[in-house]
Amino acid sequence: MKVADEIADIFETRGSCSYFGEPVSQLEHALQAAHHARQAQVAGPLIVAALLHDIGHLLEDIPEEIAEQGIDRRHEEIGQAWLEKRFAPEVHEPVRLHVAAKRYLCGIDPTYLAKLSGASRWSLKLQGGPMASAQGAEFESRRFFQEAVMLRRWDDLAKVKGAQVPSLRHYWDDIEQAANPFDLRRNFQ
Repeated sequence: MKVADEIADIFETRGSCSYFGEPVSQLEHALQAAHHARQAQVAGPLIVAALLHDIGHLLEDIPEEIAEQGIDRRHEEIGQAWLEKRFAPEVHEPVRLHVAAKRYLCGIDPTYLAKLSGASRWSLKLQGGPMASAQGAEFESRRFFQEAVMLRRWDDLAKVKGAQVPSLRHYWDDIEQAANPFDLRRNFQ
């Protein structure tokens, strides 16, 4: 089975679930994030990372009220582990780091924290809260730091009810090209 077909099956099965206290479904959130990435004219693998950044929520049957129960399922790690078997680091590493990027941005910019949705502020508590300056400096040294921060900002923007964005099928070529690490450098440099 092609990876794009696997992804389509996952979104078909669980993509209509609501996105943890936000006014969009999991699929709407993913498509909006990918649309923002495409609008930013970034490389294909980062567009795919934006599309799949929350796939960890969809791989397990996680109830929407999980955060209200005080549980952080570490969806970024679940997603990264699944993506790592199918994509190069240019896709799976920004996904792994997107929660840390939220914590980083909250630690360096109080206005960022104030702009987070209620659901995102709630999950921030479960994810360890804003980073201290030493943690932030370490985070800045990571190879995919900048990509993770961009992804995080698209994540924050991808919660608009009724936003008109391209369908999942629109990203098929990006997914298939990013899924083959041998073609990654040739197609996206």
